[in-house]
Amino acid sequence: MNMKKNLGNTPVITPLPVLIVATYDENGIPNAMNVAWGGQCGYHHVALNLSLNHKTTENLEQTKAFTLSIATVETLVLSDYFGLVSERKENKIENAEVHISQSEFVNAPVIDEYPLTLECKVVEMQEALGEMHVVGEVVNVLADDTVLDGQGKVNLDKLQPISYDSTSHSYRMLGKIVGEAFKDGTKIE
Repeated sequence: MNMKKNLGNTPVITPLPVLIVATYDENGIPNAMNVAWGGQCGYHHVALNLSLNHKTTENLEQTKAFTLSIATVETLVLSDYFGLVSERKENKIENAEVHISQSEFVNAPVIDEYPLTLECKVVEMQEALGEMHVVGEVVNVLADDTVLDGQGKVNLDKLQPISYDSTSHSYRMLGKIVGEAFKDGTKIE
């Protein structure tokens, strides 16, 4: 039997999606940030954990709306940039020279360079443990044709989403299918 070693309290749950949250500020200026701590928390809901001092947190309190784009291999450099710089110091949207469209469903910007974007309205914001916990209801999913399969569903092989590896501070691409959910476990009787 293999020996196990205590590693202490270190983040190792993976994959962590690389999510780009886009909001408008009080003057209608778009902002984007890379959020490491977030994901799907229900069939129609997403959850984010944001530091209280982020401009995005302030924007969410005012507009109660955001878009959530899924970072991909193709958008890796752009996505990492959105996590490196504070909007309080420079206009990231302008510097990155991305294209912005207005969401049809919520008061938030859509960054056109991302092939998959969730349009969300804030349904809950709660300050806890020195962070802001945000729950958003997904009102619409906006997807480029290039990431859809023949049935109009998102194809992860085409999308090539990346995840954040907190142990090595790197980005990883999700891999091939290795099993069938709600079926493979039926082999145990």
